[in-house]
Amino acid sequence: MKYRQLGRTGLQVSALSFGASSLGGVFRDIDEGEGIRAVHTALDEGINFIDVAPYYGETLAETVLGRALRGIPRDRYHLATKVGRYGAREFDFSPSRVIASVDESLARLGIDHIDLIQVHDIEFGSLEIIVEETLPALRELQRSGKVGLVGITGLPVGAFCRVARRAEVDTVLSYSRYCLNDTSLLGVLPELEERGVGVLTASPLSMGLLSHRGPPDWHPAPIELKEACARAAEHCSRRGADISKLAVQFSTSQERLASCIVGSADPENIRRNCRWIEEPLDEELLAEVRAIFESVKDLCWYEGLPENSD
Repeated sequence: MKYRQLGRTGLQVSALSFGASSLGGVFRDIDEGEGIRAVHTALDEGINFIDVAPYYGETLAETVLGRALRGIPRDRYHLATKVGRYGAREFDFSPSRVIASVDESLARLGIDHIDLIQVHDIEFGSLEIIVEETLPALRELQRSGKVGLVGITGLPVGAFCRVARRAEVDTVLSYSRYCLNDTSLLGVLPELEERGVGVLTASPLSMGLLSHRGPPDWHPAPIELKEACARAAEHCSRRGADISKLAVQFSTSQERLASCIVGSADPENIRRNCRWIEEPLDEELLAEVRAIFESVKDLCWYEGLPENSD
């Protein structure tokens, strides 16, 4: 496993991280024992960064993760969770709620401190409130020792810079914006790097778009993007390749991004992903697939308040 520096935080994190949303049954119903084994497999493979949130499975992911981490030495992993989002349309970024949320997460996870606390999906809230109220409340928790670093997450990459210009932010977590079809995150990297912000990415398969199975019915991507992804997956199949493998390799190969978070409650998937990132990237196939995406390059879907969009 390769490790990279997370901005100016002092943390060295694994290039591939464990996304614990899978433990909440976000992608499919899971067997809890299998999910716990997946966490242990990830740690055994050298993964040292775990990302979760109360929103995933309506607190189930944190609860199962807490059981999985029971008895594991605390210095074997860095754990990140989130505040502010608690349901599909349930958001509360108020200081009182995020403070209570941290205590609730600590109890579910069975730990005494959270390495990285993140404001979840900032595009759904008032950036003014997040800057003036939410982040200062989390900094108070930092001073108390309950949390270490403070970060933000979201889909529209421009919102990261708008917040980072006005408040101290240790990390940002971007999903689906550094993958085969969309590398918009690169556009804001210079400013974030200049500010010393550690940058994490997630969902290299773009929530199922970059797979042979295709995205779930609820996927919000425009139809032209879904069609391009289907063509790219078919092209990989004709070449005897797996588009998911190419996608994971691509998203983990960018060394300016500290880590790529991938979720799975299947131990074999964890092992497979770890083997994939050890293999060389097929540059010829990558160029062919990127060419297929040229007409929909950086095309994304809309989430959150209009004023927070890209």
